[in-house]
Amino acid sequence: MHVFFEDDGAFKAGTVLADNDTSLQVEAASGKRLKIKAAHVLLRFADPSPSALLADAQTLAAELDPNFLWEVSGEGEFAFSELAGEYFGRAPKPAEAAALAICLHRSPMHFHKKGKGRYRAAPPDALKAALAGVERKRREAEQVAACAEELKAHRLPEGFRDKLSMLLYKPDKLAIETRALFAACEALQTNPQALLAACGAIPSTHEYHFNRFVFEMFPRGTGFPLVAALPEPPELPLSAARAFSIDDAATTEIDDAFSVRALANGHLELGIHIAAPAVAITRGSPLDAIARERLSTVYMPGRKITMLPDEVIERFTLAAGATPPVVSLYIEAAPDGTPLKQVTRLERIPIAANLRLDAIGERFAEAAAPGEPEWTDELRVLWRVAQKLEAVRGKTETQRVEYSFRVDWDAAPDGRVAIVPRPRGSPLDKLVAELMIYVNSTWGKVLADAIVPGLYRTQTAGKVKMSTTPEPHQGLGVAQYLWASSPLRRYSDLVNQQQLLAVVGGAKPPYPHGDAQLFAAAADFESTYAQYAEFQSRMEQYWCLRWLIQEHVQETTATVLRENLVRFDALPLVLRVADMPPLAPESRVRLAIGRVDLLEATLEARYAGLAPD
Repeated sequence: MHVFFEDDGAFKAGTVLADNDTSLQVEAASGKRLKIKAAHVLLRFADPSPSALLADAQTLAAELDPNFLWEVSGEGEFAFSELAGEYFGRAPKPAEAAALAICLHRSPMHFHKKGKGRYRAAPPDALKAALAGVERKRREAEQVAACAEELKAHRLPEGFRDKLSMLLYKPDKLAIETRALFAACEALQTNPQALLAACGAIPSTHEYHFNRFVFEMFPRGTGFPLVAALPEPPELPLSAARAFSIDDAATTEIDDAFSVRALANGHLELGIHIAAPAVAITRGSPLDAIARERLSTVYMPGRKITMLPDEVIERFTLAAGATPPVVSLYIEAAPDGTPLKQVTRLERIPIAANLRLDAIGERFAEAAAPGEPEWTDELRVLWRVAQKLEAVRGKTETQRVEYSFRVDWDAAPDGRVAIVPRPRGSPLDKLVAELMIYVNSTWGKVLADAIVPGLYRTQTAGKVKMSTTPEPHQGLGVAQYLWASSPLRRYSDLVNQQQLLAVVGGAKPPYPHGDAQLFAAAADFESTYAQYAEFQSRMEQYWCLRWLIQEHVQETTATVLRENLVRFDALPLVLRVADMPPLAPESRVRLAIGRVDLLEATLEARYAGLAPD
């Protein structure tokens, strides 16, 4: 005696070895011995053999039309053997009954299983939807295959260009375009970025990296929403001083300027003037909401994404010829530069000049001489004061080299970069840094003395973080350090200026102690500012690689930092050199420049020996 039965969702046949009331011992057609429940037996038959039955049943099942069976099966529940009898018009042979069972089992869209060997025809609407789904999947499979063939031939299929951001930066695994791209990549043994580049979909490697950042950080784009016209700033007194700024030539958000005047008592009045957008951008205003969302201007070589709209920046930037509102810190200093007293004022000030870093020089750090450029005397006064401030802090700026990136977008199809070293700790750098540290520390104390919270930058045990309460900044050697000198570029500074104006004007501060939104702003600013800084670093690395290609560099020198980690001598680029032998830190080596991949922003370099002394 043989049986046809269901086991683990599959149909099998075997010879009965032992037949108990509730279970059977059978030897399956495969030769394996099984113990099955009697309820799982669908047919008992004497012939043909189990293997022959299964073979015949599979052949017959392939010939059965599930659509026809669905039409004749009726609406009620039925056993497969009943339908087999109706279909064949007689008592079905074992192979015929088994074939019909297999056909029903293979057609879950047409027949819903109701038990062992029992089924019910699917409702018409359910079947129609299921068949439509199958047809849709079939068409999608054809589309995927056709698009994959196009991609393999390095042709971009129609409609792919509109989906490039999704494909490059956040692939939707269910999308036809993604499935086709992955299939083509698997066939060609490559990655999506390289394949899309080969199809001409990434004509600019710079735009590839920039657009990734915009896709992740600015999902609604970098444009600004329309806002109502700015309210006119209040009537403010006009300062008698003439101010000048010191900035890079590409700077448009000029936040700070300086002035120097001689006083009747023989002392000097030094002014540090900070742009005052907070006179018009108040807490909760539409522009405040824009700045709160962006939190900072994003910087990168050759480009930036500003925190505020251009028309707002133009209103408050300290451009030459304008008389913008400013928050001024006036320092009365002795002739030798020693600060004696100070006062903070909200006012307007004439901006006489915008001095550029690369044109100033450092003549001011030397003794006075005839024929000096304009503003040298004022810079010399600022330099004397800066030296005194540094001495009080007891923190000397470490001598190191930083780099400025200047991109000329018109010089080449995708820009040409100049990477210019800029020494940190030079007199001009120290002059600006000391005055900014002083104004931020001083205004931090103004808020602290008034018991008004702010967004402070603190450092303890080497860890720098944001805080809403004044705490020391050990690295700078000050009791408190408030970011308040860049309100056009950083939201922390704008918030602090709103708080400072309230204290100076004797008004209620916009953010009281314990304000949840102030804590949230501190956390969000710290996180976002770090992400922006990381992107800037990545883009600087990208432009370093562009420079190597642009200048046809085949070999260069570097300094060992530790183990196989080196820092290039001519670029702000740090790299691991896999084949470099063990060398002492500060050893100078030669590197052979290998493959540069601008899409991945990676560089392969080999150790080429020690650099000459």
